[in-house]
Amino acid sequence: ASYHGVITENMDTVLLDPPLVALDKDAPRYFEVCFSREICAFKINGDDAPFEAVVLNRTSGEGVLRASSPVDCESQKEYTFIIQAYDCGAGPSGANWKKSHKAVVHIQVDDVNEFSPIFRESLYKASITEGKIYDSILQVEAWDQDCSPQYSQICNYEIVTAGTPFAIDRNGNIRNTERLSYDKQQSYKIMVTAFDCGQKRAKEDVVVHIEVKPVCKPGWQGWNKRVDYEPGTGSKQLFPKMHLETCGGPLSGVKAMVELQTNHIGKGCDRETYSEKSLQKLCGAASGSTDLLPAPSPSTNWTAALLMDSGRDSDLIYRFDGRQAANVPDHVVPQNLTDQFTIATWMKHGPSPGLRAEKETLLCSSDKTEMNRHHYSLYVHNCRLVFLLRRDFTQLDTFRPAEFHWKLEQICDKEWHYYVINVEFPAVTLFVDGVTYEPYLVTDDWPIHASKIDTQLTVGACWQGGEVATPRFTQYFRGSLSGLTIRPGRIETQKVISCLQACKEGLDINSLESLFHFNPAQSVLVVEGEDVDSINTAMTKVSYINSRQFPTPGLRRLHITTTVQCFGEDTCLSIPDIKAVVMVLPPSEPRITIAGSNRLVRPASDLRGPLGVAPFKELHITSTVMKGDARRPGVMEVMHNLDYCDVLVIGEELNPDRESLEIQHSALLGKHLDATNSTSGISIYGVDSMAHYEQALRQVRYRNWRPANLSERRFRLTCSELNGRYTSNEFNLEVSVLHHSAPVEHANHMAVQPQYMRPVHHPLMMHSLNSHMSGSAPPAATVVIVVCIAALVVIVVIGVYRIHATHQEGSREDEDEVKDAEEEWDNSALTITVNPMEVTLKDVRQEEHEEEEEEEEEELVGGVTSVESENSDEEEDDDEGREAAKERKQKGKLGWDSSSITY
Repeated sequence: ASYHGVITENMDTVLLDPPLVALDKDAPRYFEVCFSREICAFKINGDDAPFEAVVLNRTSGEGVLRASSPVDCESQKEYTFIIQAYDCGAGPSGANWKKSHKAVVHIQVDDVNEFSPIFRESLYKASITEGKIYDSILQVEAWDQDCSPQYSQICNYEIVTAGTPFAIDRNGNIRNTERLSYDKQQSYKIMVTAFDCGQKRAKEDVVVHIEVKPVCKPGWQGWNKRVDYEPGTGSKQLFPKMHLETCGGPLSGVKAMVELQTNHIGKGCDRETYSEKSLQKLCGAASGSTDLLPAPSPSTNWTAALLMDSGRDSDLIYRFDGRQAANVPDHVVPQNLTDQFTIATWMKHGPSPGLRAEKETLLCSSDKTEMNRHHYSLYVHNCRLVFLLRRDFTQLDTFRPAEFHWKLEQICDKEWHYYVINVEFPAVTLFVDGVTYEPYLVTDDWPIHASKIDTQLTVGACWQGGEVATPRFTQYFRGSLSGLTIRPGRIETQKVISCLQACKEGLDINSLESLFHFNPAQSVLVVEGEDVDSINTAMTKVSYINSRQFPTPGLRRLHITTTVQCFGEDTCLSIPDIKAVVMVLPPSEPRITIAGSNRLVRPASDLRGPLGVAPFKELHITSTVMKGDARRPGVMEVMHNLDYCDVLVIGEELNPDRESLEIQHSALLGKHLDATNSTSGISIYGVDSMAHYEQALRQVRYRNWRPANLSERRFRLTCSELNGRYTSNEFNLEVSVLHHSAPVEHANHMAVQPQYMRPVHHPLMMHSLNSHMSGSAPPAATVVIVVCIAALVVIVVIGVYRIHATHQEGSREDEDEVKDAEEEWDNSALTITVNPMEVTLKDVRQEEHEEEEEEEEEELVGGVTSVESENSDEEEDDDEGREAAKERKQKGKLGWDSSSITY
């Protein structure tokens, strides 16, 4: 009824159980033919079965089942079909064949291991945390196309790479055999192969990458400990790749605070280090302030004994250790303090030593002798700032506000702060770093009764001139001060105060998002957000900027503190603080050069003029830096500001009775400049461009209205940038005075022309004279003609001048009381004998000598053209013209007795 067969794929013989045999049991009596009991055929019912049945022996009925086409196990593993046997019937034609019952045939296709294992992925990746042993890091998987379980199943995996700390089991699970270290090796690459149950190996091995991660520690990652900043590059990002690692914990908020620490630089950050006067001019402060702590100099010597903090990038800082103080000279002290005035200073102060701290006085005005009354003072007491103001007794003898107290943390935090006290009596307001503070306590007191006792203004302590055996200082200050000024008559504005204390460096952002919050000085930046991604984006925008052209080089420390909030908890993660630095690279050092003519020769009459002479009218100021390009080294000119230029007199100081060195106020109009002068020179100060300083210096005038005994004056000019941080060369200039020669008597003639006569040059005549002198001797007739013409010209000139002088004699007034020796003439009886030939030759020599002097002066100027010198000062030309007319008028006084003149 059924057959079961097996065939191996790609073979054609089917092994059947039982064998294929068909029997015909018909009795011979029923058949007349001899082959009626034979089996003639087997037929298969089913078109899709790739098999055929073949009769092997008709008599015995044996047959065989064969594959009619190749059989593939991967295509079909089993076949089922119906088979029937047919007898031969009446004859071989099959017309009367009988068919047997239907028998079911089941055939199973046996598999051949013809395929190799194949991995399902071309690359496997995984990551593990250092220091842990994993049961399974990842699982690799291979498969086989064979159809049978024997050959299609993967029975084994193997790691091909030798010496790796990993193992793999028969299911493809990879584990580490030892604890791995991130510092030792951050990643591993291993090769893995697979075997099927027929031990056929995979055709291609697979690559497995395993990354070793450090132990997850919450904190900032992707930041550099040092950021270099090149001056002049504007804003630079500090953390462009920074991100916060939270180890996957759910967060509800993150707050990060970035702090730029610049306490070690100057007065707390990179500020402009110009002089106090220049800074006030730059910020638009009102004039009239008195600097009580200026740089020591011959005129400001009361600060010479104080301790100075050097090496602070030209910041003028005085350090008081409880033993130093200074008396301010009376001529410096402002005497006109009214109901409005301002006291300003930079102060750095720490807690006072001892349980009962003494008063520490910054500024004090007290009685110089006899008594010990304090008229006004500014002092620190127990980290409180106190301003004392005792008004003088007036018509009303009543209590008035006298002491104003402020209690602030800044007073004792050992940091630099800018303090400004604006007095609008009876109101007193304190500004600390531009922020307003009202006094928490105001104490009233009686006014001071008027007396004839002089007062003494001191800095760093208070002067006790009375009630003690020996006058002395008391209540010494311990701390640092800078820029202590008093401005009487008016108070300072909020805008000017902010400008004077403004930082030139700070944190910066390139976004206007609401996540950022700055402090006023832009040294602290707070970033707040609800998710980590927004915080990471915000932190990448934090930048550093320094707007100074020549910033202070060195380190700026960065400190970042972070707090993380989780849902339902105050803080869930502890984020370590970050400490980094911004390294400000040294700027290119400018070289300031002053050039021009080193010698100026002028006649004495020019020095006596109303405006004198301009010694520096051909001055040029340039500034250069070395190029940083190594491939093309060179020098590049840069433009920047200056803050002062000093013109010093070399040798004896100026005598105010006969000479002056000054600059007209009109020369400073439209510029941020001011000037002070003394007998030792003149100082022009203010933050302004080199071009404006050039223009101002060219207007400096030297005048001497009694130059009879003066042969020369020497001056030295130096200029500065950033209060002496960069200084120019010392430019020395000598002003030489030309005096007229005294008259010399000759036996038969006078070789020197009168001083009041201008030499008359005739180019044609001089040309002929030069040509004759260079060649052979001229004929006698020519000599006679030339001499006659010259004599006639001289006589005509003298006659015309004499008529002109006589005409002006009556209407002229005396102008100078003192005459120079060369101008005093005895006009009672004067006989002049003129040799025309000698006069003409004298003119020629004089002209040649003047041309040589002009060439020498052009060489000294160093390339200054005549056009530049002519256009340098139109005002001076007008003054010289007026001076020449004045001298002609003055010399017209010299009378001539025409009756005694012999021609």
